[in-house]
Amino acid sequence: MIKNNKIYDMIIVGGGPGGYTAALYAARAGLSTLVVEKLSAGGQMALTHQIDNYPGFPGGVDGFTLGQDMKAGAERFGAETVSAQVTALQLDTPIKEVTTQTQTLLARTVVIATGANPRPLGIPQEAQLVGKGVSYCGHCDGMFFRGRTVAVVGGGNSAVAEVLFLSRIAKKVYLIHRRDTLRATQVYRRQLERLENVEILWERAVTRLHSNERLTGVTLKYLPTGQEEELSLDGLFVSIGRDPANALVQGALTLDNAGYILADETTKTNLPGVYAVGDIRSKELRQIVTAVADGAVAAYQAEHYLP
Repeated sequence: MIKNNKIYDMIIVGGGPGGYTAALYAARAGLSTLVVEKLSAGGQMALTHQIDNYPGFPGGVDGFTLGQDMKAGAERFGAETVSAQVTALQLDTPIKEVTTQTQTLLARTVVIATGANPRPLGIPQEAQLVGKGVSYCGHCDGMFFRGRTVAVVGGGNSAVAEVLFLSRIAKKVYLIHRRDTLRATQVYRRQLERLENVEILWERAVTRLHSNERLTGVTLKYLPTGQEEELSLDGLFVSIGRDPANALVQGALTLDNAGYILADETTKTNLPGVYAVGDIRSKELRQIVTAVADGAVAAYQAEHYLP
């Protein structure tokens, strides 16, 4: 393992919108800044074909392009990028260590921007149909289904929030839930009851996806009897939870009950000089705009932390 003796003012683990915004603000403030990203700039955002809810793009923008532009903006002010998988972190010392498969990098501050991954259904064709009728974000992709028939899988607050949003766009929205009651809070359920274009399919699970280049429908199993039925759909939104990418910080940073890093609007974690931004941070709304805001705040906090 090579140990790079250069000590950066800031290393950012994860190159999504939160990570590259932190890099932009830090580098522009004169801090030596390094982003470590295992895939491509943009993170999960880069997988979104069309983003219509990020300000400044009246015609929308694809996530890959936006990610590359964010990276270029940070690098314009001197931020560096390393394409590598981070394997370990040492965060409780004044000089922190970020270890990849090939080297150990040193920094005075570290920003955790590892994100969270949508929990998939885990059935055949699901991955192949992402962007072709299967989505994990109604607020991101719902506009593509105006006047169409869609379904949301789930029963919690996030799933019902997706239904409420999609009901204003789609002709018909089904809510598919494994149980006979929703986990969503009463305030969400009351709103759901008033919607005439929403139908709840209780005690059902999606077992198969049907497609002809794009999603055309699903097979549902009625769980009490095992009987199957087919449902024609233009879009399927999976909202059965997200898994925070917290493996690197377990035991080091304080997490909430769902596994997200506890950090308030300052983005400060329980360790000095360590910040959490974007989807990995415990918060109400996980969107590109909130990740970007986190990144700016983290850089501001780090600038004032550093001597």
